[in-house]
Amino acid sequence: MAIANQLKALLKSHIDGDEERFCSIAMQLAAHEAKIGHGKLAEELRDLVDQAKTRRALPPKSQGNTVPIGRPRGELAGLLTASFPKDRLVELVLDSQLEGQLKRVIREQLQAQRLLAHGLAPRRKLLLVGPPGTGKTMTASILAGELGLPLLQVRLDGLITKYMGETAAKLRQIFDATDRTRGVYFFDEFDAIGSQRGLENDVGEVRRILNSFLQMIEQDASHSLIIAATNHPEILDHALFRRFDDILYYCLPEEARIAELMKRRLGRHAQKGTSWKRLSGSAQGLSYAEIVRACDEVLKEAVIEQKSPINESDIRSAVEERVIAKAQFSRK
Repeated sequence: MAIANQLKALLKSHIDGDEERFCSIAMQLAAHEAKIGHGKLAEELRDLVDQAKTRRALPPKSQGNTVPIGRPRGELAGLLTASFPKDRLVELVLDSQLEGQLKRVIREQLQAQRLLAHGLAPRRKLLLVGPPGTGKTMTASILAGELGLPLLQVRLDGLITKYMGETAAKLRQIFDATDRTRGVYFFDEFDAIGSQRGLENDVGEVRRILNSFLQMIEQDASHSLIIAATNHPEILDHALFRRFDDILYYCLPEEARIAELMKRRLGRHAQKGTSWKRLSGSAQGLSYAEIVRACDEVLKEAVIEQKSPINESDIRSAVEERVIAKAQFSRK
């Protein structure tokens, strides 16, 4: 009867998406089988549980009420926002060095079992540095999509509180989750918790949060990816940099990358003979995100006006509008 109850509890925990309880009950079953002399079966069950703990989390089904494994519950729901991206590296326009670094991270993660078997650890703690709109957030989404993992973005509004010690306690919950649920844990605007100790506006609680983060990321031995992104590396505490396996530097796109991005976005809709090189010169100083928005504006206007193909002057006008807006914002 006990086994029947455990099997029912096992199925219920799966339906509820409670991975921790699922693994706990499975280990109880393994212990029972070992106790009655079924050593081989017990070992196989334990191996399956170990695989479950390190497997890729699957995206949710489009139908049904099943809660997907990897979606935060309880207090974590206020600290993490889950999504299940399908983005791929080919969708991001990057310089060759940065693309090579990301391919290396993906390759090491896909071969993690082999590396771990030889006492080697795959890269999984990354610091992304660069101006807004250069692809840092998209990178986290792409790594999750390439590896079939949930993207779990840390909610700073839920993490940082005014009560002494509470932020560090919430930070501990997030790092505990990295061990229970494999995923890509993304700390955007990381300078909010990683600013240098000793700055003029520094307070004791900020130092405590930073010290807690340093200890937790140092001790973290999970199979999750931990990614932090910042637009202001100059204010990060220097001790942080050596806690990450790789530091990836993002910059505004050069003309060749701008031309490639615009052609990808508008090539099918543009007039023959459109000079992407000429247009890229007009877009100098814009970020990848700003160029994408300019291209989307052109596409929306073409749909509304039922205009096809799109001519070069329309694209240039949208780009120049973005350049002027950025210049005006910079002067404020």
